Amino acid sequence: MTRPDNAAVAEILWGKMSQTALDVLEDLTRRYSLRIAFGEILYLDGKWYITHSGLLRIARRGRCSGIQVRPAFRLSDPATSRWAFKATVYKSKTCRGFVGYGDADPSNVSALVHGAEMRVAETRAVNRALRKAYGIGICSVEEIGAFAQPSQPSRESKKLPPQPANGTGNHGGPKVRDRLCQIIRQHQLDPDLVKAYATDFCGVKTLREASREQVEHFVTHLAEWAEKDRNALLCQLNSYLGQKEGVA
Repeated sequence: MTRPDNAAVAEILWGKMSQTALDVLEDLTRRYSLRIAFGEILYLDGKWYITHSGLLRIARRGRCSGIQVRPAFRLSDPATSRWAFKATVYKSKTCRGFVGYGDADPSNVSALVHGAEMRVAETRAVNRALRKAYGIGICSVEEIGAFAQPSQPSRESKKLPPQPANGTGNHGGPKVRDRLCQIIRQHQLDPDLVKAYATDFCGVKTLREASREQVEHFVTHLAEWAEKDRNALLCQLNSYLGQKEGVA
């Protein structure tokens, strides 16, 4: 992907950006050939972050020889779901290894992955080791607390119950459509990407073919995912960028 393409995708997803942000993106694109459309870098709260998939792509391109991961039992406490791991990245067969540690517990992971702290800690350790090995100066998104939420929904909006679809029309009536529009505005989602995702989710060629029940199910799914982990949802939506121009 060329640099102009990456910049264009960034401004589609996150709006007009500062020249500083675009300069950093240009450097990341030129140096590491990362692609926003593949969810390899994210822009959160005015900062760029690399993702686990982006780091793995860099490692594959650099012909990484191997990654060794072991639990750090002295730093872990399974009873409280606190885990720590040590990862070592070997860039070549003769490399002595680049070491990184990662930890996770219920206080510093997304609510969506509570119960999976061990896996989060392992991923964080691997990410830190890969960043050291390949000189990646920006933090990985998996390493940051409970994941940054650029536009946190208000306490009142979180309590908003699913609205019944008792209106008329192929898509479940005005109430379902209104709720979908509200979710898109509240979480600052791209309407065209949401539409492409909805079409895929419902298993139809166009949304006009979806039943009311299918659309209701999608809207509920979208609302729950957006509230629990907006970053993961954005990565999912990014995968539909290639379809945006042809969304029916």
